[in-house]
Amino acid sequence: MFEISDETLRFIKKTCRGKKHIKLTVGYLTDNNSVIKIYNENGELGSAKKYNYEIGSITKTFTASLLSKCVFENKLSINDSIQKYIEDLKEHEYYPTLLRLATHTSGYSATQPLNKREYFDLMLGLIIGRSDMNKNNPLNMDFNKMKMLIEKNKLQEVDYSWKYSNFGTSLIGYVLGTVSGRGYWDDMNDFIHNELGLSDTYLGTLNNNLRGYDRKNNDCGNWKWNKENLISPAGAISSTAADLLDFAKMNIYEEKPYFSLSHKKHGNGKKKYDMGLGWWLLKKNNNVMLHGGGTGCFSSFLGIDKEKKVASVVLANYRLGRNDDEKIGNSLLESLQSSKEI
Repeated sequence: MFEISDETLRFIKKTCRGKKHIKLTVGYLTDNNSVIKIYNENGELGSAKKYNYEIGSITKTFTASLLSKCVFENKLSINDSIQKYIEDLKEHEYYPTLLRLATHTSGYSATQPLNKREYFDLMLGLIIGRSDMNKNNPLNMDFNKMKMLIEKNKLQEVDYSWKYSNFGTSLIGYVLGTVSGRGYWDDMNDFIHNELGLSDTYLGTLNNNLRGYDRKNNDCGNWKWNKENLISPAGAISSTAADLLDFAKMNIYEEKPYFSLSHKKHGNGKKKYDMGLGWWLLKKNNNVMLHGGGTGCFSSFLGIDKEKKVASVVLANYRLGRNDDEKIGNSLLESLQSSKEI
């Protein structure tokens, strides 16, 4: 029977230290069984309570899954330019393909849709733990701003080097909503609930039973999302550890035939990673798929090994220190992988 390793427990204890309001949920999948544990600064709590967390950029894996579904159903092509779906863009210009957007090789800046000052303020708030940064989502973007940013950033028809782009994923979401005719928000909620069957996962924070906290233990609430916020495809989903492990299991067994498209290597990532569609693939073993996330005062990690059929998830209602959630998640995933080699 698998037990969380002493190393992982040390990471958990260190992460929770001094965080008066933390609810750190750690879960894993092995032998088709899910185990979920919840911790606070005093140790492990009972696991009966179910907490909903803002999962931030893990949302991108859901957006990429919906994109894969539309490709599988021949509703669009991964090589389509966004110009095909976004009205009134200037003619005779190059616009990136869905593939380049999904692999972060489109050429769009990592700061968009924020300008340099807005991006600096956001990063500073994350670093110093400013408690007022979470009153509203600082990444708000409407159609006019989206169109202006597309036309302002003139790109070439080349594979740019990897550059993480919330803006690029947002354009994918806008295209998906155009193809369905319902908009991204309704399309994704339908996909989550009726296609994937995840009852505790949704766009926005309406049903959250957790508020976020900064590094000084100040309440900084939840990011505000709505249908008009076109950055939603990059980070608006809230979920539970149980639902994310169910999502991991679907990916492991490719229960939906279109999942395989997002699992394949489509480009190069940074350092030790390749890129699937939305997913980071471990370069030395593309069967290992990862994604982390964070909003103003929430942190998240999801790791999957398709070959070993194991997965780990880490969710916190704090903006954790540098890579703390990844340290816990990767340590847990490595232990799970090792348990399959015995």
